[in-house]
Amino acid sequence: MNTAAARRLASLSELACLVADGTATTRSAIVSATGLSRAAIAQRVDLLIERGLLVETEPAVTDRGRPPLTLDLASHELLVAGVDLGASHSRIAVMTLGGHVLAESAQQIDINDGPDKVLGNVRAELDALLAQAERPTGHLRAIGIGVPGPVEWSTGTVVRPPIMQGWDGCRVPGFFEHVYDASVLVDNDVNVMAFGEYAHRLVAGVADQSAPEHLLYVKVGTGIGCGIVSGGAVHRGASGAAGDIGHIQLPGLEDVLCHCGNTGCVEAVASGSAIAGALRQLGIEATGAQDVVRLAGQGNPVVRQQVRLAGRRIGEVLASIVSFHNPDTIVVGGIFAQLHEDLLADIRGVIYRRALPLATRTLAIETSALGERAGVLGAAKLAVRHLLSSAGIGAIIGDV
Repeated sequence: MNTAAARRLASLSELACLVADGTATTRSAIVSATGLSRAAIAQRVDLLIERGLLVETEPAVTDRGRPPLTLDLASHELLVAGVDLGASHSRIAVMTLGGHVLAESAQQIDINDGPDKVLGNVRAELDALLAQAERPTGHLRAIGIGVPGPVEWSTGTVVRPPIMQGWDGCRVPGFFEHVYDASVLVDNDVNVMAFGEYAHRLVAGVADQSAPEHLLYVKVGTGIGCGIVSGGAVHRGASGAAGDIGHIQLPGLEDVLCHCGNTGCVEAVASGSAIAGALRQLGIEATGAQDVVRLAGQGNPVVRQQVRLAGRRIGEVLASIVSFHNPDTIVVGGIFAQLHEDLLADIRGVIYRRALPLATRTLAIETSALGERAGVLGAAKLAVRHLLSSAGIGAIIGDV
């Protein structure tokens, strides 16, 4: 591809992403956002409409004057799928580029059944959802998948996962490449949740300019992990290991062994499985994170005390990260987000006490707005973002 064509595709990608994010959904708004002339924007918009990527819908509501047509992403022949795989659950959705869910399902699984069985079931469920939506497989152009383990982003390969038996070295896209004419993007589940939460808040915050720029998504459940979105992109680090806060060591807990082989990890003392273990030693029956949430919700004072202690320990780790990374938003998700009154109060207290005032002055610490759907919607949004990249748009619309 020559330089001029690459620049044109980059410009078209920028325009399409503005529409997808809800940042600019009229021609005049795109002119303001990009600084390009009306003629240049009209040329690009008309091209994307002609090639089937954009549509103009009903006029936007205005206080006065003739209302402009609103731009949206095409929804007929371009579909994406989001797949959220957890240790014990699977949630899959088929969506339009504009974010409209056509079909969705949730199932109980065991991730330790291995990739052949789990991903085989994903393929079967995708086919069923496409049939339910009355769409052919050829309309599916990208699939985003989140898995509960470390992933080499460039290849979609799972690397030495602690809880996914039989998955080490599994290149996940290979299970779909000869079944669908679709790009397959695979990431750690917390990164996917972080991007879903970011994308949701971006659209919601456009009107009042409250959209986040630097967001941390902290998943607290059976384990503890963190997804980082900075400047609108997921930060994965050099090899995809960024955000693995569960294995940051806390002082004074060097005698507590973690499943990773080290000692004193925050996951070993503040995760759902760790709290459940501590409760069993106190004579309270709890097998995992779900039991902890249930008992705390019932008002058990010992369990609530353990949850608040976990919140303080998580807060110690996050306080250092806040001073280092300076996010504007921290979102707490995972099953423990249901205990926001107990958990968030102690997380907030430690962060505001330990982090620098400048770093916390405008910091928002909240629970997830998407709840259990953060993963599947985030996976689908990653797929959309890929299709709207320069390379993705080039594949869709052809020569420019």
